[in-house]
Amino acid sequence: MRLFQRLPFLLALVLLHACASIPERNPLPMELADTAEIPNIPLARRWGDVPAPFQDEWLATPTDILQQQFQGIVGVEHNYLSISGGGANGAYTAGVMVAWTELETRPQFTIVTGISTGALVAPFIFLGSGYDNLIKELYTESSTADIFIERGLIEFLTGDSAVNPSPIRGKLAKVINDDFLAALAAEARKGRKLLISTTNLDAMRPVVWDISAISVSGEPHALQLIRDILLASASIPVAFPPVMFEVEANGQRYDEMHVDGGVTSQVFFHPAGLRFAEALEKLEAQGTPNLYVIRNSKIGAQWETVDRALIPIAARTITSLIRTQGIGDLFQIYLVAKEDGIDVHFAGIPEDFDAPSEEAFDMSYMQALYQRGYQDALQGKVWQDPSFAD
Repeated sequence: MRLFQRLPFLLALVLLHACASIPERNPLPMELADTAEIPNIPLARRWGDVPAPFQDEWLATPTDILQQQFQGIVGVEHNYLSISGGGANGAYTAGVMVAWTELETRPQFTIVTGISTGALVAPFIFLGSGYDNLIKELYTESSTADIFIERGLIEFLTGDSAVNPSPIRGKLAKVINDDFLAALAAEARKGRKLLISTTNLDAMRPVVWDISAISVSGEPHALQLIRDILLASASIPVAFPPVMFEVEANGQRYDEMHVDGGVTSQVFFHPAGLRFAEALEKLEAQGTPNLYVIRNSKIGAQWETVDRALIPIAARTITSLIRTQGIGDLFQIYLVAKEDGIDVHFAGIPEDFDAPSEEAFDMSYMQALYQRGYQDALQGKVWQDPSFAD
């Protein structure tokens, strides 16, 4: 009887779905997954869960040639920065960075990696303190309406997401421009790396995009490709639409579906098995390298009484999964980095921060969190040794 009563509604959904305007896919076949490339930019990306396929070739390159090619990373101190996802919590990273600049102790990072909200802020941190005002504005003067527009019920039921990300697309198009691309390319030619992670949803695997290699490719579509990568890395599935990338394999064009990098990892540096210590020796890195990891979330468990209803239970479960995944990622980063002889420094949102948030991107909440990160950094309370891993 219940099914019978629901038949008109279910039939309406089927009809609506039949009228959907989502373009048909031309998906990449599984057997071509390891050979597909971004057209004319073969080094644009790689799988994020295995070492780069060209590492042996790179390590065989004579040091004098590397010095000519990448003078900015040979014979100097190495500092790295990895920024996690966390949505509006990226305000914490923004506050820390601005204060770090004011302290005049912020290093130039040899490698910067970012996922989700970390991907959105990573390019500006990579280019240096000259972009501090921009990251402060992004996380203290933006609201939910500046990030996305909620779709109507019919559009939601017949589409691939709950929101329209056109506002954030517009922001990216404005700031990721030709001058910005030229600045990225200038740093890439020194050997510095900006790496962003997305999730290939068909493969259920992380993909690491080499923004530095893309910026120096000279390809006309490089600028739009970078914008799409940043958006894809922050596109939470179901909430945001996936980002489709055109790839080429065996002379044919296909598409790949990419979503938020946080689906497969909350924060990353490099996969186990990469011969990173050998690379450091070859580059004659001075002193002990430092890796700074910012987790835009609280690491400890947070008590919250859950209502006995579908949506609260689902939301709480997902939050728990994200938290434990993030802790696992921190463990992996710590263990791999220590094997490479790298000192690791972690930062996370303080457990006592309790400003209320009324929406996805609550401006008052982000302003308060920005100020907390800013003040903590000025007072030397941000960076901690990873005692949880002992």
